Amino acid sequence: MENHFTDRMARDRALIEDYLARAFAREVRHADLQEAMEYSLLAGGKRIRPILTLETCRLCGGEAEAALPFACAVEMIHTYSLIHDDLPAMDNDDLRRGRPTSHIVYGEATAILAGDALLTAAFGQLTRASLPADRIVAAVECLSHAAGSVGMVGGQALDMAGEGRGLDRGELELLQSLKTGALISAAAELGCIAAGGTQEQRTQVWAYAQALGRAFQVRDDMLDVTSSQEELGKPVGSDQVNEKTTFVTVLGLEGCAALVDQLTRQGVEALSGFDAPDFHIWLAQSLAQRTK
Repeated sequence: MENHFTDRMARDRALIEDYLARAFAREVRHADLQEAMEYSLLAGGKRIRPILTLETCRLCGGEAEAALPFACAVEMIHTYSLIHDDLPAMDNDDLRRGRPTSHIVYGEATAILAGDALLTAAFGQLTRASLPADRIVAAVECLSHAAGSVGMVGGQALDMAGEGRGLDRGELELLQSLKTGALISAAAELGCIAAGGTQEQRTQVWAYAQALGRAFQVRDDMLDVTSSQEELGKPVGSDQVNEKTTFVTVLGLEGCAALVDQLTRQGVEALSGFDAPDFHIWLAQSLAQRTK
């Protein structure tokens, strides 16, 4: 069963990589802007968010290929956020996915513009889906809400404001539910929207993805302490350097491990209304145990 799901994930990833590689190929190129966009967008990574979109579309009875523009729009938003997070004004990181970060290679100005362009392009991608207009409108509303000031960007603002001072668990959970959880939840919702799923299905996949996103971030905080730069492909220990409160700070490693298990169970339970959520269950359990 493990190999079956691993192969399925690889097929999804291949669809996503091919789509992303062609996304800007026919554009008129201005200076090194498109090159910088593709440098970060095509750098690999887990592609968890777009895979979640495709698989949730399948879970809700749709054809995954129809959801590809939605899936890749989410990945463009995610990539733009990483480019901007790495900037000197934010986390000031010089390594991402095992390579120098965008601003190190192209300079700060081009990195900012590459992020801006990816953010804008994401919403154009939503309109390219061969789906009914009402689903595209719903997708725009969903992604704009998740990516903006009441979602991911709001979480980043809380993250920056929290540097140098201790956050309690409630503050930390709010921060991460916005910064990390909002886009992961949107990825699942977009799959349901693409499939024409019911409101009940959308509520269930949102609950699953919320738990998945929280567990993902807690595990990420653990790996920032226990892993190495070579394994993760990015600097470790940066949270401590930037004086950021993390789940490890609040709960310790043992408490974090227990919380990851609890959240994974919650995510699995949220899918009880579906007939065959096997892939989603496997994904949640795999991410809970990841080492990079």
